This record gives sequence, C-alpha cells and structure tokens, in this order.
Amino acid sequence: MQKSIRLRLSSLMFLEYFIWGAWYVTMGTYLFTNFKADAIQVGSSYANLSIAAIISPFFVGLIADRFFAAQKVLGVLHLMGAITLYYISTLGDFGSFWWLILLYTLLYMPTMALSNSISFGQLKDPGKEFPAIRVFGTVGWIVAGLMISFFGLENSVFTFRIAAFSSLLLGIFSFFLPNTPPKTNKENSLTAILGLDALVLFKNRSFLVFFISSIAICIPLSFYYSFTNSFLNDIGVSNTAGKMTLGQASEFFFMLAIPFLFRRLGVKKMLLIGIFAWVIRYLLFAYGNIGPNMWMLYAGIILHGICYDFFFVTGQIYTDAKAGSAVKNAAQGLITFATYGVGMMIGSYVSGFITESYSTTIDDETSYQWQQVWLVPACIAGFVLLTFAVLFKDKLKSTDSTN
Repeated sequence: MQKSIRLRLSSLMFLEYFIWGAWYVTMGTYLFTNFKADAIQVGSSYANLSIAAIISPFFVGLIADRFFAAQKVLGVLHLMGAITLYYISTLGDFGSFWWLILLYTLLYMPTMALSNSISFGQLKDPGKEFPAIRVFGTVGWIVAGLMISFFGLENSVFTFRIAAFSSLLLGIFSFFLPNTPPKTNKENSLTAILGLDALVLFKNRSFLVFFISSIAICIPLSFYYSFTNSFLNDIGVSNTAGKMTLGQASEFFFMLAIPFLFRRLGVKKMLLIGIFAWVIRYLLFAYGNIGPNMWMLYAGIILHGICYDFFFVTGQIYTDAKAGSAVKNAAQGLITFATYGVGMMIGSYVSGFITESYSTTIDDETSYQWQQVWLVPACIAGFVLLTFAVLFKDKLKSTDSTN
C-alpha cells in the first residue's frame, strides 16, 4: 500500500473516533450539570446511539452502498453532523437536546461502516493490514479524552464544538480519500443486512446461548458508558475523562494478546473471563472510594480491556468460526444488530431507571447512592456468568475446525 493512502486511512480512523470520544464519554456529566437532567433522561440520551445503530445498516446497505461512492457519502454525513453538533452546543433545554442528539447519531453511525468500507477497499490483506490502521481510531479516542480532561471541559459546550470542528474537518477531508465506488450485490439484500441468513445458527444450542448472553451483557455494559464519568466526577475524582482513557489503553493491549490467549484457553474460558471481569469491575466501583481505596477505581477502569475484548472481540471470532463462509457476513451483522442495537438500547434505558431509583433530591440538589447503583449491574453480570457457564458447551480454539 502506498504511504500516502496509509496516512489518509489512518487519519480517517483517528478523526472518526476522535469525534465520538470528544462528546460521548462526558455527555452524562454535561446533562446533569447544564440541564439538571435526571438519570432516566441521561439513559434515554445514550439509547439514541443504539437506535441509530439499528437503523444505520439499512442506510448503508440499501442506499449508500448501492448508489453513491462511500467517501462522498461519508463527507456529506460528517458535514451535516458538524452543523448538528454545533447547534446542539447552543441548546438550553433537554427536549431539544434529545431530538438533536438522535439526529446526530443517525448521521454518525453510518460513517463507522463507511470508514471501514473505504479502508477495506484499499487493502490487499485486511487481516494483517487493517489492525495497524484501525488502531489510530483508539488513539483518536484517547487523545479526545485527554484533551477534554486537560482543559477541564467535561461539562462544557466545547465538547460538542470540538467534535463539530473535527466533523467539519473530516467532512472536507473525506472528499480526498481513495475512491470507493458503489456496489450492488446480494450482500446488500435486506435479508443479509438483517442477518436473517444466519438464523440457521440458532439450531446450535451453544450459539443460541451465546447470542442471548451477548444481548444480556449489554445491560451492565450500558451502566459503564452512561454513568461512569458522572460517578467519578460526583465522588470527587479529578480529570476523569483523561483517566478513563486508561480503559482504551487496556483495550489496545488485550486486543494484541487475544490471538495468543485464544489458542491457549479456547472460546468458553475466554468468554467466561470476559463476563467475570464485568462482575469484578462493578464491585470495584461499588466499594472503591477516594483515599486508600482509590486503586479500586483505577482497576475498574483498566479492566475495560478484558471486559470488552474477551467477550465482544472473542465473540466475533467465535461467530466467524461457527458461521463458516456461507453466512459469515450475515452472522456478524446479526450479532452487531443484537448487541450495539437491541442490547445497548435496552441497557441504556434500564441503567437510567435503576440509577434514578437510587437518587435523592434535596433543595434541588440530586445525589446518587452509587454503591447500590453499581451492585445492580454486578448482579446482572453475575447471573449472566452463571447461566452462560452452565449452558454453553463449545470449547472451540483457534486451531480447531470451524466446520
């Protein structure tokens, strides 16, 4: 691959995830501080991303991929996203904010698939070349968190304005990316987009258990995304956005370790470790505190690499192995639809209602019983862990046959 193309694709990934990281992590804190929102409203705001995740495959698969060059669609969406993000930063009421953040996520979510499509279109060996490009997305997310933290902008409108400027920059830059012309093939059919071709996999009990568990584990996952930043700020932790980037650094490290560990442990142990990490993480959050127990909060953040990589990335590998070449793409689409769409949407609303149920308001000041809040996702993850351990039977390793 030419160095100029590699540089452009790496810059694409950096900006794509910098934009997301600039506003997403601190949105809960922003809503609590500026709109005096309650936890249910925060949860419903995060749920908008899942709604967009459910809808975006239809846009990409049925419209963008069929009629327009990917880089042009990417550019238009980011330019529209820049305008929307800036307008969001000017709003003064939650109702308008909710609808505008829904509009923005509908514009943003398709760009993730388009970015991957543009990148894969330039790679001769995606399995070897793509990770070195995609890692710049993680770097972008980390840089966004460090920037927001360094300048003390966690509850500022500038989180959205920084994202807006970056979206404008990427929107313009997109038109200079390698041409990725529209394509028409059976993979863009409605059944493929919905993953319906992969329903045959449900005949395998272990895959069915894995599929249901994937949706269920997204409930405790949503607690982390929606409320960790607000929780850390509430108990007095400084520079929380920057410290939360330790989770992405951990994710990067364990991503590299997965191929080695997968060969040694097999899929069941990897998935069980991933679920168990969620239990430990929330117990650490529940009993960690400023002072002598501060290490527990750091440990809970750093566990993100195990929590995410060991379950979700390993799950993608498992799905790929069980599906085989015939329904591989449909199976991955089905899992993505179920987790980032259905599972995260349910989790966002559940986390909002649970967190609000442990709130107390005195003289217009709302406080949360965070220990009780974090024990709930710990219990949910524990239930998923026990159920999964009993019902899941596969012991697939990377050296095993996939047929």
